[in-house]
Amino acid sequence: MVVLLVVGVLVFLVVAKKRSEQNTSNFVDKPKARPPLTAREQAMYNRLVQTLPDLVVLPQVSFGALLTARTRAARSTFSRRIADFVVCDRSFKVVAVVELGDKNQKDKARRDPDRDAMLIEAGYRVLRYQRVPDIGRVEADFDPSLASVSPMGS
Repeated sequence: MVVLLVVGVLVFLVVAKKRSEQNTSNFVDKPKARPPLTAREQAMYNRLVQTLPDLVVLPQVSFGALLTARTRAARSTFSRRIADFVVCDRSFKVVAVVELGDKNQKDKARRDPDRDAMLIEAGYRVLRYQRVPDIGRVEADFDPSLASVSPMGS
């Protein structure tokens, strides 16, 4: 009788496990391809590349590539953040970090000053645009003779 009970429990466990695997495999969110940049980001990237042919434009740069800290706690404050664009000279010295405002995320607007402050404190120039700027605005913001002007873009 005990043997039958043990066999019954084992059969029940095997069946339950198989059903569980089948049910979870139907609900697993599988990764799907997507463009690396949104349409607005593509427009901004193209504007920067066309307007600044002597500079290198890097999209979607991890803050971890721009910042460092000694402690894990400090690194955790920026490790998962991404800069929209980093503009460098040909020796890859950062000229500016460019952020493109996202009207769809209200919470992001509250976090933007914190992000900017973190980058500025590390010595980076941050340019923030609410929409893709015209060529004249980009030229003015990256004109070396105007480098002492306010670091915030329009």
